[in-house]
Amino acid sequence: MNLIAAEEGKEYIIQRIETDDEELDAFLFSLGCYSGEPITVISHLGGSCIVSIKDGRYNIDNQLAEAIIV
Repeated sequence: MNLIAAEEGKEYIIQRIETDDEELDAFLFSLGCYSGEPITVISHLGGSCIVSIKDGRYNIDNQLAEAIIV
């Protein structure tokens, strides 16, 4: 399941990142978003999600949220 289908307020473990775009993969890695890391969806807003990764909160668009498999 990807982050768009994830429940708000529940912690998940990232299983993998599904993307062929190396730049997108590098960006997510720089946020601390990689396999084995916990991630929590704080809320879904229209075309984006607010997520908590490590000690930060980020607003990611649906394209990024679809690439993150939990």
